[in-house]
Amino acid sequence: MSLDELRRRIDDIDRQLIRLLNERTRFALEIGRIKRENGGEIYVPAREQEVLKRAEEINDGPLPAESVRAIYREIMSAAIALERLVKIAYLGPPATFTHQAARMRFGASVAYESCDTIHDVFMAVAKRTCDYGVVPIENSTEGAVTHTLDEFTETPLRICAEIYLPISHNLLSKSPREAIRRVYSNPQVFGQCRRWLQERMPGVEQIPVSSTARAAELAAGEAGAGALAGLLAADLYKLDVIERDIQDVGENTTRFLVIGPTYGPPTGEDRTSVVFGVRHKVGALYEALSSFSRHGINLCKIESRPNKTKAWEYLFFVDFEGHAEDESVRVALAELREHCTVLTVLGSYPRARGRSE
Repeated sequence: MSLDELRRRIDDIDRQLIRLLNERTRFALEIGRIKRENGGEIYVPAREQEVLKRAEEINDGPLPAESVRAIYREIMSAAIALERLVKIAYLGPPATFTHQAARMRFGASVAYESCDTIHDVFMAVAKRTCDYGVVPIENSTEGAVTHTLDEFTETPLRICAEIYLPISHNLLSKSPREAIRRVYSNPQVFGQCRRWLQERMPGVEQIPVSSTARAAELAAGEAGAGALAGLLAADLYKLDVIERDIQDVGENTTRFLVIGPTYGPPTGEDRTSVVFGVRHKVGALYEALSSFSRHGINLCKIESRPNKTKAWEYLFFVDFEGHAEDESVRVALAELREHCTVLTVLGSYPRARGRSE
């Protein structure tokens, strides 16, 4: 076929695509109306996972699976935005990795609200000024984000989804590298780039700030200043990329959580997070954790944090495979409760891609 004929074919297909997209959106809006009448949530991660999985299964190329997922993410984002204004709180300012993770999950059509602290994200959702929030929970290099763990003990919010974002740190500045005398970044980022900074920029002052975007903002206004941040921050604050991919570990990934008023039904590929405290006696933690082993439940992570209401006592945050409504999980949690002073299911949610198996 000639070039003109190929273009005419594409134009015809585009007309069909627009018609079908609008038809799909009308059905989605009707589903949204029914959910509202029944008091259901607009955002249902289990259904989202099902749609994305089916789209991948019926795709026979040449589009790669990730492109198909990205396209459908925006289709669903547009439909959600048409139902009503949906607002997502995130740890800001714009161009942080949390902002990127939120956009990756919810698409470009919903509204976003930047928050100064993790606490502010939780409060925005708890007070219902925002529908959902996105917060960091752990990094593959530096471990848990303890501020997020602590917030779960202060609010009734639940985890309804998780996001894995590969992290690439870059040295950004308006000054040449040899003129950089101080570098701004988030403390976690300094930890993830520790070796590179020691070897390549010894003696340069490291100044911790609240976020990588704030670091880029400061670097943009100071001669001789640099920032460790993502490429999105370089674009936003008009900074030159002095060095790319400077993180010490190549497979550097941060896990984020979507928080909301409730969590969804099982999908068959779920993860559950709980927090509990045990009595102060010999073997208490061992007996509590044995509940999972007896019922064949695989633990993914355990973290301890001080109990703010009782000195020298601790709360344990545990992630494991399965959903709170699964029979084996329900029995294990019932047994666990017998050993606990407190036990809260923080959420059950679909396992996201990017999780190491």
